[in-house]
Amino acid sequence: MPSPSTTTTPQPAQVMRCAKVPTKMFRDSSEAAKYVATIIANTIREKNAANQSTVLGLATGSTPIGVYRELVRMHNEEGLDFSRVVTFNLDEYWPMTPESVHSYHSFMWGHLFSHINIQRQNVHIPSGQWTLDTVERDCDKYEQQIEAAGGLDLPLLGIGRDGHIGFNEPGSDRNSKTRLVALDPMTRRDASAEFGGEEKVPTRAITMGVGTILSARRIILMALGEHKAWVVRKMVEGEPTADIPASFLQRHFASEVIIDEASAAWLTDVRTPWQTRPVEWTPLLQKRALIWLSQQCQKPLLKLDAKDFLQHHLYDILHLEGGVAAIRERVFEQMMSTICTKPGGDQKTKAFIFSPHPDDDVISMGGTFITLVNQGHEVHVGYMTTGNIAVRDDSCRRHIDYVEESSRVLNILHPDAASRLEKCRQDIRSKNPGDQDSPEVLELKGLIRRTEASAACDLVGVPPERQHFFDLPFYRTGKVKKNPMCEADIQVIAEKLRVVRPDQIYFAGDLSDPHGTHRVCAQIIIEVLTRLNGEGYSPEVWMYRGAWQEYEPHEIERAVPLSPEVMLKKKQAILRHESQKDGAMFMGSDDREFWMRAEERTKQTAKTYNELGLPEFFALEGFLRYRGQKL
Repeated sequence: MPSPSTTTTPQPAQVMRCAKVPTKMFRDSSEAAKYVATIIANTIREKNAANQSTVLGLATGSTPIGVYRELVRMHNEEGLDFSRVVTFNLDEYWPMTPESVHSYHSFMWGHLFSHINIQRQNVHIPSGQWTLDTVERDCDKYEQQIEAAGGLDLPLLGIGRDGHIGFNEPGSDRNSKTRLVALDPMTRRDASAEFGGEEKVPTRAITMGVGTILSARRIILMALGEHKAWVVRKMVEGEPTADIPASFLQRHFASEVIIDEASAAWLTDVRTPWQTRPVEWTPLLQKRALIWLSQQCQKPLLKLDAKDFLQHHLYDILHLEGGVAAIRERVFEQMMSTICTKPGGDQKTKAFIFSPHPDDDVISMGGTFITLVNQGHEVHVGYMTTGNIAVRDDSCRRHIDYVEESSRVLNILHPDAASRLEKCRQDIRSKNPGDQDSPEVLELKGLIRRTEASAACDLVGVPPERQHFFDLPFYRTGKVKKNPMCEADIQVIAEKLRVVRPDQIYFAGDLSDPHGTHRVCAQIIIEVLTRLNGEGYSPEVWMYRGAWQEYEPHEIERAVPLSPEVMLKKKQAILRHESQKDGAMFMGSDDREFWMRAEERTKQTAKTYNELGLPEFFALEGFLRYRGQKL
């Protein structure tokens, strides 16, 4: 498998024409990271050649990790010299000790500083230990240190879902400086997984000000993933406003926004490219344009007329072969062909559903899962990770109480088991907010999720011998942040597929997982399929979306109808995952419980189909055929 170092030159980006700040879209997050790392590296080399220091502003969070990995690689393999680099981090939680696993001190030294030759005295990070009576003076000193270093050459920014940069929350003044701020509820909610609950997230933070950031000679902001798509559009296409502090970059003379295809999803250049430039009217783009036109006009596909095309500036498409009548009928037939009441086919087949976490199978494609079983196909389910970090401590304690009490009543608890259970109880009790669980607690939490998945499979009708629990190595960090995939992950999945040899494979192919596990699992499946294809094994492969978002109607290549009875059984299967009810730890940007999301999104897909003039169904689950495309 090629290593990250085999390709260092980023692929060409697409420039967003409708953006009010220079914006480049890359195919995926890795290409975006290479581009940004190259800019930073070139800046450092130019400054080093002039015997000058490079003053960087640095962000934390998941977005810049790929950049930091690439910079570390450049240092190790290309000799990139950081000895003259001076860094100022954008922010830090307050209060926060630098030794905490949640501190940005720990983050920066873990992901970057410990792996390069930067001078310790050149590293500056706001302190979460500044006292309340000195914090204003300490913040002023931080500003003075930036000025003494010659000002920021290049800050690297991320963006929050509410539009914040650093911890400059909505309402921040355009000229604000480094200061102590209160965190927005959305910011704290997004950080809750890291801390083990929103109530454990600090309510305040130290942040470099908007004015400080905008004083830099050049600025780069990165946004990755579909959960950032809405705010990216507000930032680059809306008006500059304190409600979206990142939008102030529009007024900077040398700022640049770097995005991937997922975070660009709502931009005009991506969503309706025919409005900004001449396009090649591929079948997929025709499909997308007519669905958009149907929704704009609130008319079924087959009722669209030439006037609708002209009024919505779709002149070019009218010149395609056959004109309006042929185009609308072609797209209508394409949409009709996606409806599939027998996903396994007419003959008995063998299907393998890969579930990144122990509940993604029933949440995301539970109706199709049930339909496959009901129609007599041999269905296997593979749970790729334990999902143990998503079990709350109170849920774990409840299970400990149940085992101890039931064992006491039945007089069957072995002394060694009692001792281990008591250790788990003490480990949970002594854990500080956000601390990593002990190995024993993680094992117990994994068992909770495993038994829940088995209960859901039993309800659906999948026997134990077709339930496969992989516990892939990449996931075993005990933390939200996971390792990249490794050869051991690939071999585990490859060996299972060589034994089972299913005719159909389903896996989560979405880009919107805010924590990355779905993406890593997809990468593993794709690598395995590539290798097995070389061995002459080529099953039919379908991708479903995770809990965060459904495929757009123009993307769907298979839509499986769900009856009310199937939907009810799907809901019951989701509710078998009791530890994920009542406010699961990883809800993402959607506060609804998983069964609610699953029901509402499948009903919405059916509603969209109906509004396009297609047959009316109770609910629909959408799938995209995998043909070797890169995610």
